[in-house]
Amino acid sequence: MSNVLSNFSSWKEFLSSRVEQAKDMGLNEDTISNLAYEIGSFLDEKVDPKNEQQRTLKELWDVGDESERKAIAGLMVKLVQKS
Repeated sequence: MSNVLSNFSSWKEFLSSRVEQAKDMGLNEDTISNLAYEIGSFLDEKVDPKNEQQRTLKELWDVGDESERKAIAGLMVKLVQKS
């Protein structure tokens, strides 16, 4: 996991792969976004940002309330689906 988190492009590729796996398993967009929110919460609590993009996301996450954090998670899912 450390290699994945060291580079933002690697993180997006990893997340994109997991989103595709979730879709293949039949999970809907809301469920995928909720899982992304849970992952974001875990990363916020347990992982130090490794690059500028992650630090920016952490700062946004830290100032946001629950609904704003869910929006960030949903946007990350959309971002990797467009890539």
